[in-house]
Amino acid sequence: MKVIFMGTPDFAAVSLQRLIDDGHEILAVYTQPDKPKGRGYKLTPPPVKELAMRYGLPVFQPTRLKDGKVAAQMREFGPDIIVVAAYGRLLQKDILELPPLGCVNVHGSLLPRYRGAAPIQWAVINGEKEAGVTTMYMAQGLDCGDMILKASTAVGENETSGELYDRLAVLGADCLSETMALFAREWAQGRRPKGIPQDESDATHAPMLEKSMGSIDFSKPAQQVHNLIRGMNPWPSAYTRLDGKLLKVHRSVLAEGEGAPGEILDPQTFTVACGKGAIQLTEVQLEGAKRMDASVFLRGHPLQKGTVLGVR
Repeated sequence: MKVIFMGTPDFAAVSLQRLIDDGHEILAVYTQPDKPKGRGYKLTPPPVKELAMRYGLPVFQPTRLKDGKVAAQMREFGPDIIVVAAYGRLLQKDILELPPLGCVNVHGSLLPRYRGAAPIQWAVINGEKEAGVTTMYMAQGLDCGDMILKASTAVGENETSGELYDRLAVLGADCLSETMALFAREWAQGRRPKGIPQDESDATHAPMLEKSMGSIDFSKPAQQVHNLIRGMNPWPSAYTRLDGKLLKVHRSVLAEGEGAPGEILDPQTFTVACGKGAIQLTEVQLEGAKRMDASVFLRGHPLQKGTVLGVR
């Protein structure tokens, strides 16, 4: 099929690669503008652009979608379908109604749960045991269109949102491949696949994460603290304070023990008390230093039993 693809991060690049591998004709790729990164703030292309350029595909990076120019440009390409994956902007009506097969989105959750910009991270933060992807017809509004196919996977006890993100990117590409095959079969019969309406009563939202959300409240149960640490990895990172310095916590595991919230119960293993139960910090990063395994950190920063984390 003739496809226009819209996407930006690694998650989307995996789906674009699958479309290419499956032999679809990629007419054009739309992605977000390059952004400054690193210490030198050098303009860096998004992963989707890098992939598209390797294949010599036309790439467009509009800053506006509302003026009708993008829709007019897309109309000239004459796509059968527009495929979207983590593009980063809501599409206007003139784009949504442009292709005969519609606009299909690959979303990183089991809709209608976790509509929004950070579905994978919130699934981990909320301690979901199952996550997945959904392909859906796009409609005006946030991830509210009719669903086409779903695929699910179990979430590991210690799995971070970054690790789940990578797995769901592949699962999303698999689901997209099946969806495109379904479209090809149905289109050969002169029709589009039927979508399944979402149950609005089950809808939840997954807003963009902010750095302030990573502050660890050790008065909460250990499981909730552990989930926050997993969900904030790799960005923006969960954090606390040790002897007044910022301490990022990248990984943890559940542990046994009781004490005052934030109290170091075992300085040899970096086990910390929570409101209920305890956690062991296994990968940390002290302010101004590199992230490292907690065992390495403890060799250079011996702790005292009874020290309370979070104190400024």
